[in-house]
Amino acid sequence: MPEPTPSEPLVRMADGTVKQVNPLSGTQVWTVPGRADRPLPTLAGSDRPIDHGLDGRFCAFCEQRYLDTTPEKARLIREGHGWHTLTGLTAEELFDTVAQFRLIANLFEIVSVDYWRLNHGLEFSELAVARWAHYVSTPGGRAHLDHLLTLRSQSNDPRYAAGSPQRRRLTELGFFGGFHDVVVARRHHVDGAEREDQLAGSGTLTPGEHREYIDFTVGAIEWMFEMNPLIRNVAAFQNWLRPAGASFDHLHKQVVGIDALGQRREEEIARLASDPDLFRHAILEPVARHRLQVAETESALAFIGIGHLFPSIEVWAKRMDATPWELTPEELDGWSDLLHAVHVATGPAVPTNEEWHYRPPEVRGRIPLRAIVKWRINTPAGFEGGTKIHINTIDPWTLRDRVRVGIETGLAGGLVADTVRLTGAVGGGP
Repeated sequence: MPEPTPSEPLVRMADGTVKQVNPLSGTQVWTVPGRADRPLPTLAGSDRPIDHGLDGRFCAFCEQRYLDTTPEKARLIREGHGWHTLTGLTAEELFDTVAQFRLIANLFEIVSVDYWRLNHGLEFSELAVARWAHYVSTPGGRAHLDHLLTLRSQSNDPRYAAGSPQRRRLTELGFFGGFHDVVVARRHHVDGAEREDQLAGSGTLTPGEHREYIDFTVGAIEWMFEMNPLIRNVAAFQNWLRPAGASFDHLHKQVVGIDALGQRREEEIARLASDPDLFRHAILEPVARHRLQVAETESALAFIGIGHLFPSIEVWAKRMDATPWELTPEELDGWSDLLHAVHVATGPAVPTNEEWHYRPPEVRGRIPLRAIVKWRINTPAGFEGGTKIHINTIDPWTLRDRVRVGIETGLAGGLVADTVRLTGAVGGGP
């Protein structure tokens, strides 16, 4: 029997084993009979009622705990039928409006302010200094920052110790001028929830809310590139539920500015030099050949990814030469609607990583905006570590059918935007 290759990345063996190789990374993945098509997880707490005494306070991201997170860089509010962005709020003004989405600095950042300051000599921008000075000028702002410094110093990591007055000032400035931010949604549970397992995930947003969530995140990415010329890439991702790496079971995305493109991106760019249409040839053509398409909108397409460590659905913008903020509002909305539909089909009980990939501003060529939604339902163990062959528990065609049925159900129930249409047919195998 033939083995998968980058040019033919998906093969079903005589015994039913499915072998895959990722066309871009070379990652090897097997789905073996007897270990495939397992049922999806269910959320813990399905039989436990919510303690409504904690409404708005279930975790630090909740709407009654604004002062347990860093000062806002921006918030998105809804008034009537319109959405508005607010900036420059003082601590005393935080509870005057309800934030549907908030942009805040990560209290425990991956790439710290010290990284930029000590390694690159980057100084805080005038905007960051002005926002800090405005915030700290009120009693509530001063008290809030003191509270955050105490929270950081309680960590066992010495990097977060409060330290000298100079150190404290630099830390406070970092809340306004750092480059690891979090986009936090309002809800912890769905509106009207009565059980602990009724968490509010991406798929429980309305399509309109999800569009605002995506647009707000894209704006945060663009802002980082504008504010720090040393940033070469902004990693954007969403960890949903603790098994997928989330600190809180509360919907949020993270954006992290870094000074490197990363090995995989460098390899893709090198391959683009010899094949300007690499992504179509390496990925879209095998996807079409193996009938892995799921759904599309006018501006985006969704399909089952090949050669991922976990069952994965990819959502691509059809225009492949644009950064996320260069897409028209209509194009970005279509991409958002399709990504939302994938989350509706997935359901909030499944731990997921949502990874964004796109063309960095310094690069030219056809690199599409694409989100990869990975179902974290299998745990790599000794076999994977010893062989570098990963066991994926759902084969691509079974995953295709599950996601299509989920989107179809969402369309019928009015949960998915009517811009989304299914592609292909459910059933029938590869």
